[in-house]
Parts: sequence; structure tokens; C-alpha cells
Amino acid sequence: MLVLPLAIVWLAAVPLALLDGRRRWVGWLAVAALGAGFLAMLRLAVAVFARGPVELVAGGWPAEVGITLRADALGVTFAVLSIGVLLAALAYETLGGVHERALPALVLFLATGLTGLFLTGDAFNFYVFFEIAMTSSFVLAGYGRRTRELRAALIFTVVNLLGSTLFLSGIAALYHVTGTLDMRGIATWAGVADQNSVLLIATIIFVAFGIKVGLFPFHFWLPPVYRDTWPAVAAILSGALANIGSYGLIRFGADLLPRELRFAAPALLILGAASVLYGALQAVAVRTASEALAYSAISNAGYILIALGIGGPAGYAAAILFAVVNSLNKTVLFLAAGLRGWLVSAAFAIGAFSVAGVPPSAGFFGKAALFRGGIAPDDPALSVALVALLFVGGALAFVYMFQIYQRDFWEREGAGQTSGIGSRILVLGLAGLVVAFGVWPEPLLAVSQQAAGVLNGGRP
Repeated sequence: MLVLPLAIVWLAAVPLALLDGRRRWVGWLAVAALGAGFLAMLRLAVAVFARGPVELVAGGWPAEVGITLRADALGVTFAVLSIGVLLAALAYETLGGVHERALPALVLFLATGLTGLFLTGDAFNFYVFFEIAMTSSFVLAGYGRRTRELRAALIFTVVNLLGSTLFLSGIAALYHVTGTLDMRGIATWAGVADQNSVLLIATIIFVAFGIKVGLFPFHFWLPPVYRDTWPAVAAILSGALANIGSYGLIRFGADLLPRELRFAAPALLILGAASVLYGALQAVAVRTASEALAYSAISNAGYILIALGIGGPAGYAAAILFAVVNSLNKTVLFLAAGLRGWLVSAAFAIGAFSVAGVPPSAGFFGKAALFRGGIAPDDPALSVALVALLFVGGALAFVYMFQIYQRDFWEREGAGQTSGIGSRILVLGLAGLVVAFGVWPEPLLAVSQQAAGVLNGGRP
């Protein structure tokens, strides 16, 4: 059950790489394979939430020696989310017509990297799957082959190769300090190692993941890439690939290095607030929907960092909940931005309300969880600052989302990408999921709380 989701997407990606993905039947074959992987992952997630973590060591070796696969509540939450986003984006592009033969196989290779990354219990294996995902995304960023897409792919590749180098350096340093690559072993030995050494390593890893997720001041690559890529690719990068950064910050910070995360909490709060305000102000100032959504991604990543800075079970649950909701929002918005029609207008409006935190959308509960986690009776100044930040960030989000809607769905009604009814229904269905989680948030809240419970720093 643990290996099946990984095996399905990997074994499907290899033969599909030999076929012409521009043929409609090849695209739908890839969608079917990815759908099978998604269902297998969903089955694994149900088992993990019902009975606890599932673990497998390759070759029957001891856990400290062999390569470990481990599915816990945190990993399967991000895996189901990311594979679901990839499935929606691939179906969207197949409905509209695939323009390059390699796209379906690349999405499956990306799914392989993300699945392995979220299910591994070994830090070096994390890096291996990390690179599989990143290599696939480097090629995906150039999808379309116009000058703007190729320029975006070049920027994305160069900057993220720097992040990959930093992350590998951090993993090597962790091995030098702890003597193990097993994540549980790292968590144990890092807690008793010299704090100055581990803090420096944690800083390197934080910068690597900060680059991946596009946090301020590591954000400079993100706006031109999200602006210039194809809508489906932008949805993949923002809704699935960016989860590497969110998951990495949560896993390596709250689980493996909780002492260092607590020490750095004031810096995280400051950087998170800077990301929220900078991204929102820039989104208000720009004139195109894709660029405004790119800066919105920077702003929303800041909320995750603030939740990690708050810490504790409530803070980590808020970080996980916000990461899930943000991924859904960005998928809906980037896919809707390339379409027109009243169905798409309704879907975009739902995603916009969710980003602003307006009920009854899922985004309201993401910000409500952050608000609850940040109310500190012993530090009223922090509580007031957080409430003010949430209010200002939400107000700015409402402004820039209204500007996008006015320019692209009121003044230019009928312009945009020509598409069939299938693409519009798909986007409206995703928006309906955002509303469903807003009307009935209990499952999402329970998932985020149980996922936070597996973290060293998230246990009461």
C-alpha cells in the first residue's frame, strides 16, 4: 500500500515518455494513470489517519541503515493535495489540447518526485526525489516554447539550482553533525548537538526552502516565472511544486529541528510579515492578472511563515491548514485566469474571496486558525500586531483581487483563451471544493490538527 502510489506514476511515466503527448488519447491515458495514483494515495491517507503511520525499509535492512519509506499524517496530506493539483492541471490542459509531446510524461515524473518526497523517511532520499521533481519542473516551465516561456524557464532553473545546492549542503552538514540520514535519527541527535552548528545548518536549509516557496527576500524569481508561464503550468508550480517549500519548512523546522525553529521565531515572524505586506502591496500595483497572482503567492507564503513562528500545536496546525487552502486557491485562480465566461467568473470570484479570507470560503478558516494560534495571553503586543496584520493583509487581498476581477472579467468579458465547456466545468468544480471546505470545514481542520500532531514541536 505504501509503494503502490509511487509505483503507479513512475511505471506510467516511463512508457508515456516515448509517446506523443499531443495526441488526445495519450493525454487521457496520462490522466487515467495519475488518477489511479491519486486514488492509491487517497487509500493510503485513509489508512494512515485511521491506524497511524505506515513504514517500510527497503531490503529488510534496519531503519538506521536501509532506505526508509514512511507515510504519516503530514506527508500524506501534502501528497494527496499535490497529486490532486497535478491531476486537475493535466486534465485542464488535455481538455484544451496539449501543445507539446512531453507534457503528460513530465507531469507524471513530477508526480513521482513529489510522491517520493512526501513519503520518505530518509533525508538523502528526500533530496533525490526533490531533484526528480525539480528537473521535471524545469522543463515544464518552458512549456509553450515562446520567448516568454523560455525566459521564465531559464530564470526558474538558475535560481532553483541555487536552492538545490544549498539544500544538499544542508543535508551533508546534518549528516556530519548527527551521523545519520534517517529523519527520526536526525531529530534525536540534532537535539543534543551543538546548537550553534545546528542553527547554521538550519539557516542554510531555511534559505533553500525559502527560495522554493518564494518568501521575501528570496522572491525575486517568482513574479516573472508565474507571469510568463502557461496557466496550467503556473497552477502546477504554485499549487503543487511550491508545496515542497511549505512541507520542507514544516518538516525540517517543526519536526527535525524544533529547537532551532523556536530560537528563530522572532525572525520568522518579521520575515513572514514582510512577505505578507510586500506581496500584497505589489499585487495592488501591477496591471496583469498573472503577475498579481504571483505577488499574491508571496504574500500568502508569509502567513505560513508567521504560523511557524507562532509555533506550538495551534501554530503548526494553522501552517498546514493555510498551506492546503493556499494551494487550492492558487490552482483555481491560475486555471481560471486563462478562461472567460460566467462559469469561470463565478469560479474566480470564489477563489478571490478565499484569498481575502471572506466566508463561506476555505480561506476564512485558514486565517481564523492563524488568528487563534496567534492570540497569546502573555504577549498582548504580539496579539494586537497579528490581528492588525491579518486585517491589513485581508483588506489588500480584497483590493487586488477586485482589481483583477474588474479588469479581466468585467471590462474584457469574452476575451481570453478559447476553450470548451469541459475546462470551465473543471475550474468551477475546483471552486466548489473551496466553498465546500468553507461550509463544512471540520474534515480539513481535523486533518491539519492530526498532521501537526506528528511533529516533534507540535505535540502538546
